[in-house]
Amino acid sequence: MATPQKTPQRPLWQQLGIWVIAIVVSAGLVLSGNQVLTESESSAPQPQESLHPSEMEEPPSNTTPESLVSPPEEEPEEPVGDGADEGVRAADPDVRVITATHQLSTLAIKPRAPREGYSRDQFGPTWLDVNQNGCDTRNNILARDLDDAVVDFRCRVLTGVLIEPFTGDTIFFERGEQTSALVQIDHVVALSNAWQTGAQELSEQRRIEFANDPLNLIAVSGRLNQQKGDSDAASWLPPNREYWCEYVARQVGVKAHYSLWVTQAEHDQMARVLRSCPTYPALTPSDHGRFRPGQIPFP
Repeated sequence: MATPQKTPQRPLWQQLGIWVIAIVVSAGLVLSGNQVLTESESSAPQPQESLHPSEMEEPPSNTTPESLVSPPEEEPEEPVGDGADEGVRAADPDVRVITATHQLSTLAIKPRAPREGYSRDQFGPTWLDVNQNGCDTRNNILARDLDDAVVDFRCRVLTGVLIEPFTGDTIFFERGEQTSALVQIDHVVALSNAWQTGAQELSEQRRIEFANDPLNLIAVSGRLNQQKGDSDAASWLPPNREYWCEYVARQVGVKAHYSLWVTQAEHDQMARVLRSCPTYPALTPSDHGRFRPGQIPFP
């Protein structure tokens, strides 16, 4: 039977070395664990100081990152008037329309000049064919203003029906020595009035154009045409008040086109009439001369 061998003991210096190594390793592990614990504590959420309800911000609802928010659309700025556009209307925002009130403000205000030197001849022969269509001006206006007009081969209006603008009455027109005068052609701005408010300074050709301008001519009752004479708006207006705005607007448009002036009383009466229709358009021969009374487009 074999005798067990005894394990030889390590020298004392080796035993001491092993204990030193064990102590150092243990110390290292403890330090490492403390470091890991410190780092994990620093990354954990930190408690916040409590705030008074009045100091707490309420979180916004439906919060969206700023990069995804579209900038608000800018509303167009309203034009700021400077007073110069008073009397200007615009049915369409892109179109500016001058009103009769504004047009009146452009007319010079002066007293009437003397009537000296006036005669019908200063405005050329009566009823010329100025547009060379084969018809004289009187028959052109009758054909424009009468309903159911019958015209002969010589361009003369023989019969027709007039809705008379000065009264609103209906007049049956028939050409003839005893009947033609029942319907006359009125110069809205009378020739004598024009002479005394600047027409005497116009050329002869310009005065002829004035006397035959369709904007300045309307078919009316012969009796009322004689009653009006050469009166301006300050001294005579049609009995039919519904026609006042167009009547005055025609006078203003004609005077503006031919650079005539108005008296102070005439201006004031025109302004009073146009205050009842402040958006009535300014009239011009080229745009409105073709329209019969009461048919001028007016919104």
